[in-house]
Amino acid sequence: MINSRKTDHLEICAQKDVESGNPGFDCIELDARSNPGADFKAVDTSTKFLGKKFRFPLMFEAVSGGTRKAGEFNKSLASIAQEYGLGFGVGSQRAMIEDKSVADTFKVRDVAPDIFLVANIGAVQLNYGYGVEQCREAVESIEADALALHFNPLQEVFQPEGDTNFYDLTKKVNEVCRKLKVPVIAKGVGNGLNLADVEKLDVDAIDVGGVGGTSWAIIESGRSGNGCRLFDDFGVPTVECLLELGELGKPLIASGGVRSGVDAAKSIALGASLAGVALPLVKNYFSGGAKAVEKWLSQFMFEFKTSMFLTGSFKVEDLRGKVLL
Repeated sequence: MINSRKTDHLEICAQKDVESGNPGFDCIELDARSNPGADFKAVDTSTKFLGKKFRFPLMFEAVSGGTRKAGEFNKSLASIAQEYGLGFGVGSQRAMIEDKSVADTFKVRDVAPDIFLVANIGAVQLNYGYGVEQCREAVESIEADALALHFNPLQEVFQPEGDTNFYDLTKKVNEVCRKLKVPVIAKGVGNGLNLADVEKLDVDAIDVGGVGGTSWAIIESGRSGNGCRLFDDFGVPTVECLLELGELGKPLIASGGVRSGVDAAKSIALGASLAGVALPLVKNYFSGGAKAVEKWLSQFMFEFKTSMFLTGSFKVEDLRGKVLL
């Protein structure tokens, strides 16, 4: 059942229009400079996140795993992340925890020995028999640097086989945070995270997963035949997430509708440490393979570096605050 669902997710994302809402990037502008003060060639896009060095501040976000097609996708994308010095997150590892035969579809260290690699478990599974042991297995089995616990109530409600008991998860999440030896990231899934969601969580970082990109309501309603479209863009837009969660002082990943290097630059100007993308990877990979992904990535990186240059930012941290709201 889980493996079939993973196949559905990839095929729907690759073939259908599954975006909805506005992440908010069009409502802000970067603080442009006509005299940047240095050479474009001097722009340095390297950064650090949770102690790991990146050559470029981008995460290839969690998409899938558990099937042959998903395994090939993960290997290919992780290999690109290795080449360009990016981060990479695997899809939910519940399929692997419950069926050891698919574990290899999540393993990418053979092609990406140096990347920041994030394991992934649904936070709601902590109310369905999962605990520290399963979270540790998710991390150790793929040699991950961190664990993402994703919060996806909207997706679960629309999913025919969804798990919807989100009662009293805070103490269970915090137990995982205390007992794991790697950082834990709270991860939104297309409807965003706000202050009330995460302020009592002892997580090390937050991946906002805001409204404005992939809509899991669209994906899951397409699978189930539920015709309700009222929740396609329900939740907190990405820019609003960044503005609200910035006061926590924790590292942020800006995901949800990041579609250009300019969006990524705006995200970092608003306080994010990294930007994250998923859907563009799926669309490009399944239409043109790894070469199409690399072509898309090259353009994205040029846009980001140009945004840095035109704001007089020669290190990634120089972008902080260079935004006009």
